[in-house]
Amino acid sequence: MCGITERVERMEQTKAAEKGAGAEVQHARPGAAVNRAMTTFSPADQEKQRGVRRMKLTATGLLVFVALVYVLSTWAHNAGAGAWAAYVAAASEAGMVGALADWFAVTALFRHPLGIPIPHTAIIPTKKDQLGVSLGEFVGENFLSEDVVRQRLRAVGIGSRLGAWLAVPEHADRVTAELSTALRGALTVLRDSDVQAVVGEAITRRANAQEIGPGIGKMLEKVVADGGHKRVVDLIVTRAHDWLVLHRDEVMDAVEGGAPGWTPKFVDRKVGERVYRELLRFATEMRDMPGHPARNALDRFLTDFAGDLQSDTDTRARVERLKGEVLGRGEVQDLIASAWTAVRSMIVSAAEDERSELRLRVRASLLSLGSRMAGERKVQDKVDKWVEDAAVYVVTTYRKEITSLITDTVASWDAEHTTRKIEANIGRDLQFIRINGTVVGSLAGLLIYTVSHALGA
Repeated sequence: MCGITERVERMEQTKAAEKGAGAEVQHARPGAAVNRAMTTFSPADQEKQRGVRRMKLTATGLLVFVALVYVLSTWAHNAGAGAWAAYVAAASEAGMVGALADWFAVTALFRHPLGIPIPHTAIIPTKKDQLGVSLGEFVGENFLSEDVVRQRLRAVGIGSRLGAWLAVPEHADRVTAELSTALRGALTVLRDSDVQAVVGEAITRRANAQEIGPGIGKMLEKVVADGGHKRVVDLIVTRAHDWLVLHRDEVMDAVEGGAPGWTPKFVDRKVGERVYRELLRFATEMRDMPGHPARNALDRFLTDFAGDLQSDTDTRARVERLKGEVLGRGEVQDLIASAWTAVRSMIVSAAEDERSELRLRVRASLLSLGSRMAGERKVQDKVDKWVEDAAVYVVTTYRKEITSLITDTVASWDAEHTTRKIEANIGRDLQFIRINGTVVGSLAGLLIYTVSHALGA
């Protein structure tokens, strides 16, 4: 009898496997690889399925055994074997009822018993999507609530643990190395042309959006008030004086060349010499006399210009037009864009060098942060609150997306494969229900028959 049952169940398993394989091919789609773990039987799953078959045979064999005992004990009782046969018959009869009832209950989870579409059977394949929705709601309500997240994170003590871990120099070195690798990787992935375009556009937009006249005026006003421009004036007049001394002939030739053609040459020469001496005298006096009238005039001009930059509408408008013209030039845009190349090269070099100032500062900062987090309760509480707030924000904002991942994933599973997969993993334990039902049913039947017989007697 057990051999026949085993062959029947093997035939059913073979048919189910063939049907499942056909369904897998029929329902193959671009996203099917995501569910491959659920629809493909691994060697471990196959071993579990063999264990389920063995337990099925055991439970079915026990049912056949109690049925045989019932037949024999009933025959013995009718043949006058004695009162004991009635007790055995009652126990075995109740055991059959319990075994059949539990067989029906266990089978109804995965398929229709005997292939008959009895209502409320084949629960897993027919209610798979509803189970997925219920599972998603259960996870969302019981695992993704704000109170649960905060309690669990607070119990972990992330701030103190992370601080103690970072305070170890080897760990700080490891984090620094990982950050450097990540930084180099990010800079390598980014295309220079894209970053340059973004940087250029950002700088240009920021410059166009903000008026620069008042800011320049305030800065110029402070520079003049502090006398900071005087060094620039000293430098300019000194260089002008030195240039005049070295280029006397060029100055005179320029003056003579600008004279009318009808004037005599010696007159042009005299005029050139006079102009050159006056220019040289003016440059010398400005260089040597801090209180020269021209210097004072320049101070007044710069002061007035600084005021106009802050308050005069026309001056500010002209500065804005000049700014737009300068920013619009291709040379300026190329200069802005090329700044990214220099910055990227500098950052990559610093990230690769273990002794660079960048990595040393990052390492020192990590060690300092770790020590503070490990020893200061205020810092620990602040870090814990940041982590809790971030986690709560994620779970409250994206709770539907997280739970929909569960429901959508379950909905995308093939019903037949899902049923077989679940049965392979929990079916062995469910077969114990059948065995327990047979044993408990037999004991209950024996007890009931004994009590009823005693009361009837």
